Amino acid sequence: MHIDQLKLKNYRNYGQLTLSFQNRVNVILGENAQGKTNLMEAIYVLAMSKSHRTSRDKELIRWDQAFAKVEGHLTNRNGPLHMEVVFSNQGKKVKLNHIEKKRLSDYIGSCNIVMFAPEDLTLVKGSPQIRRRFLDMEMGQIHPIYLYHLSQYHKVLKQRNQWLKNVQQKKVKADPAMLEVMTDQLLQSAAHVITKRYAFLEKLQSWAEPIHLEISRGKEKLEVIYAPSCHVSEEMDLSTMMIALKEEFSRVEERELQRGTTLIGPHRDDLTFIVNERNIQTYGSQGQQRTTALSLKLAEIELIKEKTGEYPILLLDDVLSELDDYRQTHLLNTIKGKVQTFVTTTSVDGIDHEMLREAETFYVEEGSIQQKG
Repeated sequence: MHIDQLKLKNYRNYGQLTLSFQNRVNVILGENAQGKTNLMEAIYVLAMSKSHRTSRDKELIRWDQAFAKVEGHLTNRNGPLHMEVVFSNQGKKVKLNHIEKKRLSDYIGSCNIVMFAPEDLTLVKGSPQIRRRFLDMEMGQIHPIYLYHLSQYHKVLKQRNQWLKNVQQKKVKADPAMLEVMTDQLLQSAAHVITKRYAFLEKLQSWAEPIHLEISRGKEKLEVIYAPSCHVSEEMDLSTMMIALKEEFSRVEERELQRGTTLIGPHRDDLTFIVNERNIQTYGSQGQQRTTALSLKLAEIELIKEKTGEYPILLLDDVLSELDDYRQTHLLNTIKGKVQTFVTTTSVDGIDHEMLREAETFYVEEGSIQQKG
């Protein structure tokens, strides 16, 4: 899969922009705050229909404009593909081959991407929210039904949290029947989300472990472990999971009423990374944590290829300079000739690799992009 052409209109600091790309490495050069990351974000938005930097779609619309549009002409294993996302005060619209899709799950997954940015290097050490976002982004692309269950979960979770907050503040009475109805709705979606996360992580582990072993020159064995916020396990089928979740929610019910919020569920789950039987979130060096993040990203690429039959598009947003020479070389050697890649950087000095010397290069300055000859 690759992007042949990208068109932006009223997107961030771009008024109007049309760029054509080669199915290889495309380097976006420029100083900071000129629009490099905005361009990468636009490619992400084209694939995912939302930004990885903000949850407020209105921030994507150029100042004083009524709408923003991201449009892409792509080629995948089935032939040409046209994708379009439009943001306005009326909301968001997505189109595939000029036909509007009412459900985002019918749109997401048409273009698969892997984003690797500096914040991803904090995947191991950072907050649980970063790790959940990592899970949700990749799973949503290859399992559209996962997006549906996750969306349903968050919809009920929002209602349930509001009700619990109202009870805590004595705005409504604590009606056990009402709480039971909302809890039953929540745990149905939760069971689907958790079981699919377990299955995904088992597959991701099978790719990440040998990649990590290779990057560490055979010295380190990586384990990726799902850490749920309640007592469930990957051996449970869906019905057993729902029974276990019912018991768990009953156990914390009084505390939830006191605290005014939902205390367990997929929105509080996490990942644990074990290297040579030690938790590297607590005991790992920065090098081990970065190797783990790189291994997971490279595993994502191979997992998407296995599931969809073609490699995703790779976005490397100001991340090469954050990796040492050895990890840079390993990353670039791994993707060479396989993956259409977009690299943003302020300079390619110090990055000595044949792939970058052969790359298509673009220069960004104040929302204007020129292809370098």
